[in-house]
Parts: sequence; C-alpha cells; structure tokens
Amino acid sequence: MSKPDGSHKDTGKKAEPDCFHLISREDFISLSENRTQLTYLRDENIFKQGAFAPYVLFIQTGLIKVYIQTGGKKKLNLWIARSGDFLAFSSIFGENVYSYSAVALKDSELLMIEKESLKKLLNTNPEFALRITSKNYGTERHLLEIVTNLSYKQMRGKLASTLLYLSSEVFLKEQIFDLLTRQDIADFASISVESVIKFLKEFEKEGIIALDGKNIKIPDPDKLSVISKTG
Repeated sequence: MSKPDGSHKDTGKKAEPDCFHLISREDFISLSENRTQLTYLRDENIFKQGAFAPYVLFIQTGLIKVYIQTGGKKKLNLWIARSGDFLAFSSIFGENVYSYSAVALKDSELLMIEKESLKKLLNTNPEFALRITSKNYGTERHLLEIVTNLSYKQMRGKLASTLLYLSSEVFLKEQIFDLLTRQDIADFASISVESVIKFLKEFEKEGIIALDGKNIKIPDPDKLSVISKTG
C-alpha cells in the first residue's frame, strides 16, 4: 500500500504486510482507490470510544496506544499497535462504533480503508482472510492476559506483567518507555501512579530493573517474570 506522490511527509519505513502480497493486482488497485492516507502527530487522538466507525485503519508507520474508558476519567490501556497492524477491524462485521480509543504515541501514518472494500476481499480471498485473522489472534491472546492480571494478580504482579509486555522484543527498537508517562504505565497495569512509582523503586533496589530518567531497563527479566507469575 505505497503512498502516492505529494502526500504527507515520511515518518519512517513503510510496513510491508504479508497479507497484501496475497491479493491480485486488480484487487490491490480497488483497495487503493478506497482508502485515504493520514498523518497523526504524537499525542493526537485518532478516534474515540463510542464514535461512529466508518473505516478500518491500517498502520503504515508509528505506534498507537489503544485504551478503553472505564468510567469517569479512569481508563485502561490495552495494547500498543504498531506498523502492519489493523485498528477497528471489528467494524467489518457490523460493529458501527469504535469499542476503544486510539492515540498516537509518536508521529504515525495510517490508511483509512473503506470497510466494505476490505470485507469483499475477505470474502473472496480465504488466504488473505486467514493471514489477517492470525494477526488478530495475537491481540486476542494479549487481552486474555489482561483479564488474568486484573482478576488474580496483586499490584506488584500487575506492574511486572506490564513491564514485561512493554519491554518485549517487538518494542526493543522503539525505546518505548521514553514515549510513556508513569501514568501511562499505571493505566496499563490498572494500578495508581503512586503505586507504580513505589514499586519501580522497589524493583530497582532489588536489582530487577534500572531507572534512567523516564527510561526503564530490565537487566533481570527472569526475576520480573517470577513476580509476574506469582504476584
């Protein structure tokens, strides 16, 4: 899904999703004609939970924080979407409003694809549909882990799980902690920001993590994993 000349300035290397290699040139052209490319700056809202969802969004470059509002000003961060991921994919199957909110963690380029044109491809190209479904499975598995964290773990365990997620291999090149506030981390762990600050200092004293300003380094992920599992 290369961008046309004269569009927004590059913000990084474009994603080359394997799934788009599975469609015919005719279908590729049709899909390209039914999409709009937009650039979102860091901290810019992409869409809000409960708003009308006319499009599926594909992330060409950037990082997107996905969260839900849980009442009042409280929110729960769900995951960080990255290049090659889809957002609002459920709108293809009749979900007319966004079930979560999305905000750019860094300058990002997204394609807004008309859901009917993408739905047509899913119906006519089983291999394409299977490839996208397999990508969405990873998100589903992560959501199940969130439910486990909220239901069974104490605060140290919740924070440990969050740090392991944010320091996972897919984010290694992103310096993700420089893009997140302590409140963001608290909203991923579903604990207070005061508790985050307290437990980060405890983890540092125990030699599990190293703090350098906003950045968090994890020299001993095995110990953190134990806390995540037993917390």
